[in-house]
Amino acid sequence: MSQSVIVYSTSGCSDCNQVKQLLTEQGIPFEVRDVMTSTVYQEEVEKLGFMGVPVTVSGEYAVKGFNLPELKELIAAAK
Repeated sequence: MSQSVIVYSTSGCSDCNQVKQLLTEQGIPFEVRDVMTSTVYQEEVEKLGFMGVPVTVSGEYAVKGFNLPELKELIAAAK
């Protein structure tokens, strides 16, 4: 595992849950940062250029939403 993976999400977000499920299925450990519980996490997402969640970050990759092709690239880079 070369890169840590962070998933910015909120509770009850179906796309967020899909991203977390995909990472779990692929055996990728990740940290969940709930933007509703921390203004710091909200600001981190905004600094990445996004206004919503999920945002999945690993190294140089930042993927908005449940974008399977981009998430697959992120996963390959994170392994």
